[in-house]
Amino acid sequence: MNIPENLRYTEEHEWVRIEGNRAYVGITDYAQKELGDIVFLELPELESDLAAGDQLGVVESVKAIADIHAPVSGIVVEINEALEDSPELINEDAYDTWVAVIEMTNPNEIDSLLTAEQYKNLVQG
Repeated sequence: MNIPENLRYTEEHEWVRIEGNRAYVGITDYAQKELGDIVFLELPELESDLAAGDQLGVVESVKAIADIHAPVSGIVVEINEALEDSPELINEDAYDTWVAVIEMTNPNEIDSLLTAEQYKNLVQG
């Protein structure tokens, strides 16, 4: 299972890549495999003000519909518009396909997210 060491993770299967004060957010390889073929994504509104744990978006697959949660608090400053026409990009490469970028209002929240090792232990149960 692919779990990059340079990312942080949530128990709800989102990944976070930090670049400065920005958090790039996507869903994990484990999540996309569990969901199956992704057919639709509801992306957040630009400039949405989110708290950690708030709904960031929705992913719909042939098997299920699942919420995507904001792993950190902040303002949505960018969305991956390519996913509106090609949601299957997440199935093709979950860690290279971010959903949204959040300008963090509390960067210390990163410390409460799971490391790659902790996430691996979570999904391997």
